[in-house]
Amino acid sequence: MRLGLALGYWGRGPDPAHVDLAVEAEALGYDSVWTAEAWGSDAFTPLTWIAARTSRIRLGTAIAQMAARTPTATAMHALTLDHLSGGRMMLGLGLSGPQVVEGWYGRPFPASPLTATREYVDVVRQVLRREGPVELDGRFHSHPYRGSDGTGVGKPLKPITHPLRAGLPLLLGAEGPKNIAQTTRIADGWLPLYWSPSRPDVYQDSLAGLRDGFVVAPMARAKVCADVAEGLLPVKAMLGFYIGGMGHAARNFHADLMARMGYAEEARRIQELFLAGRRQEAVLAVPDAFADEISLVGPRERIAERLELWRKGPVTDLLVTAPDPHTLRVLAELNS
Repeated sequence: MRLGLALGYWGRGPDPAHVDLAVEAEALGYDSVWTAEAWGSDAFTPLTWIAARTSRIRLGTAIAQMAARTPTATAMHALTLDHLSGGRMMLGLGLSGPQVVEGWYGRPFPASPLTATREYVDVVRQVLRREGPVELDGRFHSHPYRGSDGTGVGKPLKPITHPLRAGLPLLLGAEGPKNIAQTTRIADGWLPLYWSPSRPDVYQDSLAGLRDGFVVAPMARAKVCADVAEGLLPVKAMLGFYIGGMGHAARNFHADLMARMGYAEEARRIQELFLAGRRQEAVLAVPDAFADEISLVGPRERIAERLELWRKGPVTDLLVTAPDPHTLRVLAELNS
């Protein structure tokens, strides 16, 4: 199982420790470093900054949002950074949800998310292969554009720049069972939001028949500390925000996933509290058991024992959100 460092997206401003953490992770033998985006900082610019300060570690977006860019624009970002980094780029994509797509990007959430994702991936693959002009008679992504409000003179094009790798790895963030199953067919890997090594049945049907080389790369908060309950507080804060606030009360993919993992009543309660403006109560309502099973928190011996559970399943890459070099170092030692 390879280790990766997940830095996420910025909060109020850039985290001055991010680049240093990435440099430290490379020195410790970590395989990859990942950035993200929500509705603030973008995923590609910080990754480019990190690329300039490192030489070996692979560079991934976990995730870049599809609604933020056309598929050809996303492919341009990926092929450019792949050249600049000497072939270290990995493109992680996600559809996000209706609240973000329509509220932030000002675009309609696709009526058929699976079709929209499949078309997006198709176009990106065409750009990276550069076997001919990009053409797709798609429902959501037509190339050339064929809408009634167009001029009708669009011309199929292929990238001027020759991509460094036609097979640049493409991974998808997916939560629903059908979306995960499609991911195993059309992508090179899957980026789970929550993964519990003690509940392999949650994803068993969707992951049936995984092909060799398919990447399963969940994220997990990691913190070497004496007090487990205190170490879980950042995990609970993240879960409170995602379950309670990142999605509509009637359509929240994160809450739906928590429910499928056995915490349906708790997910509803977190949503109720968060949407009522009682955010701190929503965080405290996150069960310690749920926060604990999707993270690696506690003394070194406890983390070592729990790390064995992660190795037993289909996980190929563990992407850790580790806030300090000491935790990064301990995980590298335990995983060696």
